[in-house]
Amino acid sequence: MAALVRRVLIAHLAATRTTSFLQNGGCGFRWSHRRFFSKGFPGQQARVRPLTLLVATGGGYVGYDQYGRYKDRQLEKLGIEVPPHIANEVQVTIYKTIPTRLLSRAWGRLNRVDLPNWLRKPIYNLYIWTFGVNMKEAAVEDLQHYRNLGEFFRRKLKPQVRPVCDSHCVISPADGKILHFGRVKNCEVEQVKGVTYSLETFLGPRTWSESLTANRNEDDPGTFQDALVTKEGNELFHCVIYLAPGDYHCFHSPTDWRVAHRRHFPGALMSVNPGVARWIKELFCHNERVVLSGEWTHGFFSLTAVGATNVGSIRIYFDKELRTNNPRYNKGTYNDFSYVTNNNQEGISMRKGEHLGEFNLGSTIVLLFEAPRDFTFNLQAGQKIRFGEALGTM
Repeated sequence: MAALVRRVLIAHLAATRTTSFLQNGGCGFRWSHRRFFSKGFPGQQARVRPLTLLVATGGGYVGYDQYGRYKDRQLEKLGIEVPPHIANEVQVTIYKTIPTRLLSRAWGRLNRVDLPNWLRKPIYNLYIWTFGVNMKEAAVEDLQHYRNLGEFFRRKLKPQVRPVCDSHCVISPADGKILHFGRVKNCEVEQVKGVTYSLETFLGPRTWSESLTANRNEDDPGTFQDALVTKEGNELFHCVIYLAPGDYHCFHSPTDWRVAHRRHFPGALMSVNPGVARWIKELFCHNERVVLSGEWTHGFFSLTAVGATNVGSIRIYFDKELRTNNPRYNKGTYNDFSYVTNNNQEGISMRKGEHLGEFNLGSTIVLLFEAPRDFTFNLQAGQKIRFGEALGTM
C-alpha cells in the first residue's frame, strides 16, 4: 500500500513540473509577458509596420535615384555624354499597373466642372505661376471668361502671336520642345537620343496603303521603312515635339497635305515628359495614340498625337467619330478609319497652319514624312519651338 501511494505522489510531482516548464516557455524560470515586451527591455522584439517599411524603402530608392541623376548632370556639365538608363520589363510592367486610364478619365470629368466665379482667378493664377503660362498671348486674357479647367487648357491664341512661316515647306504643328529629329534608320525611330522604338510597331501594319500612292517598287518593297517611301531619291524623316502642361494645347497642320487614314491605338497613358522618354524604351508604342496618315507633295506624310497621363482626350476637329481613352477599347488593338470614300476620293485636305486638333493637357506630336535627301532640319535637340516656326528646308 505504501509503495502504491509513493508511485502516485511521484507521478503527480512529475506532471506538475512538466506543466510548469511548458508554461514558462521551456525555461527554468517564469517570464513576465508584459515585461518581455515592455519599453526599453533588451530583448524586446520590434513589430514590423508595413507602411513605415514601405516609406523607408521608397525614400531610400528615390534618394539613390536622385543621387544618380545628380552625378549624371555633373558629367553632362563637363561635356561627358551619359548613356540613358533604360527601364527593365519589370519596372515598365509595374508602371503600367497604375490605373492611369481611369485617373485620366476622372481628370477629364473634373476639367468639365464649372468653377464658381470667385474661385477661377486663384485656381488659374496658381496654374499660370506653376507652369509659366503667358496669358498675354491668349485670345481672351480675362480669367473669368474660362468657366472650367478644360476651357482654360484649350484657350485660343491671338492670330498675330503665331505667324505661319511661308518660306519653308514644313512648320512646327504646336508649341513645345524638340526631343529629337533626323532620318529614320533601320526601321527604328529615336524618341530621345539613344532610346528608340520600332517604326512598324508605332504605325502598325501597312494595311492603309491602298489609300495612298503606290510604292515605287511594289513588287519588292523591302523593309517596312522602304515601303513608306514612294519616290526615288527620297528618304524618311522624323521629328518629335513635346508639349509641356504650360504650352498652348492645340496643334495645327504642319504642311499642305491630304489626310487619307486614321488609326487609333488604345493603350497606356504613361507620362511622356523627357525624363520618362529617356527611361522607357518604346514609350510612344505603349501609349494611346492617334496616327493620321496621308500624302504631301513629296510623298508619304503622317502626324501622330500621343496621349499621356491626364491626356486621354485627343480631339481631331474634322473627325467626329474618334473617341479616345474609352473603356470599350482594349489595349493592344487598333481601330482604322478611312477618310477616302466613294464621294470623297481625296480624303481631308489640310492647309499649312490650319487648326487640326487639341490635347486636354500637354503631350507629344510625332511627325514622320518622306522628303528628298537634301531636306535639312533647322533645329537643335532640346530647343523650344512655337507653332508656325520652320522645322526644315530643302
